[in-house]
Amino acid sequence: MPELPEVETVMRGLEMRLTGRVITRATLHRPNLRWTIPPALPKILTGAEVLGFRRRGKYFFMRLNSGISMLVHLGMSGRMVIDAPFALHQHLSLETDDGGRIGFVDPRRFGALDLVATEDEESHRLIAGMGPEPLGNLFAPPVLLDALAGKSSPIKAALLDQRIVAGIGNIYASEALFRARISPRRLAGQLGPARVERLVPAIKDTLTEAIAAGGSSLRDYVQPSGELGYFQHAWKVYDRAGQPCEHCPGTPDCSGIRRLVQTGRASFYCPLTQR
Repeated sequence: MPELPEVETVMRGLEMRLTGRVITRATLHRPNLRWTIPPALPKILTGAEVLGFRRRGKYFFMRLNSGISMLVHLGMSGRMVIDAPFALHQHLSLETDDGGRIGFVDPRRFGALDLVATEDEESHRLIAGMGPEPLGNLFAPPVLLDALAGKSSPIKAALLDQRIVAGIGNIYASEALFRARISPRRLAGQLGPARVERLVPAIKDTLTEAIAAGGSSLRDYVQPSGELGYFQHAWKVYDRAGQPCEHCPGTPDCSGIRRLVQTGRASFYCPLTQR
């Protein structure tokens, strides 16, 4: 599933192409994805000017001059295509006043499209209760320490809980924990202030660098332009089981990067340097 950096990259691509443009035609090619799509969506989009975009966790909103926002969730395999021929599994098509074409393609149909009043975005059922944005000013060590207090789950699982922090998924949780030298096995409620002080900047740095690289291309993900993301080439631990750890090369006790399954998800870590 695309995580925060991929969703941010997709949103920025659409923002550059659509902000200030008028949607001259909107066409739905099926009535539902993961959930039913509002039947009025094409009518509401057609004739509307796009004012801008906003991301929240792994979702983003396209804001219209009518005071309505379209919520988009890419799901497992969703992607946005810009000025490309009609694609297989394209479920929404937009045409703009400058002749542009935008398509939402989702082969597995786990994505979502919905409408909400722009002023009510935070109360949408998929957004309400979501934790702070990890790249925002509200996400700070005291905030994370308080959110983790009393949690008996491993810290890796806690970071995937969108109620604790928004947008972090499997790849970036593993990468941030490696940077902070924290074991994914350590119980969230037992991290303590010193480890949390390391973890928060590690999360911010990992996500920021991933966004700059256009995200990580894994399976279905590409940028709206069709380009691949490049952050997978900078992974330190994710999907690198059996390879050397960059923190302890040549150390006799270093057994390299290991793979661990936690709550049904694969974690990757160095047992020597992550405690």
